[in-house]
Amino acid sequence: MTAGVLEPAPLTIAADGSYAARLVSRGGAGWCPERWTLDSPEPYAVLLPADQPEEPDSPLVPLADGRVLIGRRTDGRYHFSLLYPSGPDTGELALGALECERLTLLPPAPDGARVYALAPQSGEAGGTALWLVCGGAFGPELVTVLAGRCSGGAWLDGEGRLLALNRVDASGRIRAVTVDVEHGGEPTELLRIGEDSDDRLLLADYDSGLLLVRSDAPGGDRVGWGVLGSHRPVRFPELLHPRGVRVTPFAVQPGQVLMPEHCAVALRLTTADADWVAVWRPQQRELIHLPAPEGWLAGVGRWTVDGDLLLPYATAATPCGVARTPVPAPGTRPAVPEPAPRPVEAAAELHEPARGNESLAPASPADGVEPAPWAGDTADVPRADGPPADVPRAEPEEAVGPARLSASGPAEPPSPGAAPAGVTKPVPLQQAPLARSL
Repeated sequence: MTAGVLEPAPLTIAADGSYAARLVSRGGAGWCPERWTLDSPEPYAVLLPADQPEEPDSPLVPLADGRVLIGRRTDGRYHFSLLYPSGPDTGELALGALECERLTLLPPAPDGARVYALAPQSGEAGGTALWLVCGGAFGPELVTVLAGRCSGGAWLDGEGRLLALNRVDASGRIRAVTVDVEHGGEPTELLRIGEDSDDRLLLADYDSGLLLVRSDAPGGDRVGWGVLGSHRPVRFPELLHPRGVRVTPFAVQPGQVLMPEHCAVALRLTTADADWVAVWRPQQRELIHLPAPEGWLAGVGRWTVDGDLLLPYATAATPCGVARTPVPAPGTRPAVPEPAPRPVEAAAELHEPARGNESLAPASPADGVEPAPWAGDTADVPRADGPPADVPRAEPEEAVGPARLSASGPAEPPSPGAAPAGVTKPVPLQQAPLARSL
């Protein structure tokens, strides 16, 4: 570990929201993992101390069964273990080690049992290795090696097969790509708004298909939204670009099947002097501003299906707390008196899936169009029984629902040179000119 100021992640929440984990300082005793139980009537925390203090940059991910995955870097290797309370002590199950200089654990898969990691590759070729480090049969398993530097991580389907990453390509541009974690191989480009733009995926909700992105295509770094599987433009509302405020989405309401416009999105709003929370829905033209609880673990939270926003916090009086905030339905609580802004649009079209499924992984770990106006436009809506059909878009924006993403695995790996069979790939967002809506 290099010298300097290192702070652990505020809190990581399990896929189903039942548990969370973080590293806490114990003064002179160093850092120690702490597991939060969130699905009880009152949240509570337990320490999971090991035989020696942890490093502050050791990654943690809680599983849905209550165990906590930790990666400890020692002698050029990351050693993975599952921690769990065992009477007054900490039980520990070793999962194996992975040789690499740096490593990032990705958000847990939707099943709550699998965890993947990104490890930058050294050497002239570079690249990023994608590993399954928890949930495999024989310790860490190499999934594939991707060209370029990859970061981020969002799941696009409830089965935990389609993983979206942000990749820096050979030209230095950032593009969101999709990886099939079951069969590896070359990724499929998911997001390209402008030829020279940096386009990142921030959050994805597989129930509704809502995507939150950040791009400089509109002329500056801005947050926008789109729908997976839709030909509609990526939109960049002005209210998500307030002057002098950094906007960071951190949670999307689940359970809004086929209704992305109704999904509530929790935003962290940051200035030089303040840090607070706001709620926004794509169908709204206003923000609902909420005060963050004292001791909020900034940038962390989750939604219930019923629309309550849960914000974890820790203070001297309450070391493990969760503030539950019922969020008003759209139209019941005006928050921004200004007239509704006109969003910037970036048109999106179908992108052909990448051909082939060849893996760049070694055999074993040891081998080291200016868009038309919204009303009256047409949209290609994917159908399960055939090719897309042209459907008029005469309805207002708020009333139109997206196509549902589905993903099903093939019975066996596809043959080389052929597209994966039996997999409904997400419809990517592709390059097109920018325009401001009329």
